[in-house]
Amino acid sequence: MSLAIPFRPSPNFNERPDTARIEILVLHYTGMASAQDAVDRLCSPDSKVSSHYVVDEKGYILRLVEEEKRAWHAGVSSWAGERDINGHSIGIEIANGGHDFGCPPYPDVQMQAVEALCLDIMSRHPMLPRNVVAHSDIAPERKSDPGEWFDWARLARAGIGLWVEPSPILEGPALKLGDRGDTVSELQYRLGSYGYGIEVLGIYDAKTETVVRAFQRHFRPAKVDGVADLSTVATLHRLLELI
Repeated sequence: MSLAIPFRPSPNFNERPDTARIEILVLHYTGMASAQDAVDRLCSPDSKVSSHYVVDEKGYILRLVEEEKRAWHAGVSSWAGERDINGHSIGIEIANGGHDFGCPPYPDVQMQAVEALCLDIMSRHPMLPRNVVAHSDIAPERKSDPGEWFDWARLARAGIGLWVEPSPILEGPALKLGDRGDTVSELQYRLGSYGYGIEVLGIYDAKTETVVRAFQRHFRPAKVDGVADLSTVATLHRLLELI
């Protein structure tokens, strides 16, 4: 598979490390008023940011950086022990105003284009399903894109990434900020086993809360509060059974 995609070159890239394997696919929202604003910024030498691709609201795709080059889209981030995410990933910016613009829906035609683009990329760069990630997964303390309304389940049905139906939200015991003990350690271990950058400290600190919020935003989007309730923990357990 190979899509015919127009190229508008961004100057914001450098070489990948010699031994780097492209093994992570990072999805972002642009968080700007329009796709054109986003493209202009991603192509401005002053911005020092870029992505490999942009998908606008009408499903039009632009290539900004060649895949073999290292685009500057991830920032300070980590996944499954890797900290040079830019060096090992492809970045897709999806035109959407994001949280600052009222969380607008992703149009169907745009999602169709995202699906086609992801499959096209994965045909050239095989990767583990869990390595199809949100920007918020790899940088939970800084980022919240592509947002809890992004349709990850749809992508998984197309063979892109992992998904399990979230466990129902029920009343019951939950882990939250300030809690300590073995159950917190187990939660941190399981989140780290999936790929999140988190230490096993046995303390439900602010970092743990942000990581749980990122997990919920991707896999249990009905309630994103950073509290590890029964639904969140059960969903995580079932997801780990797939890897």
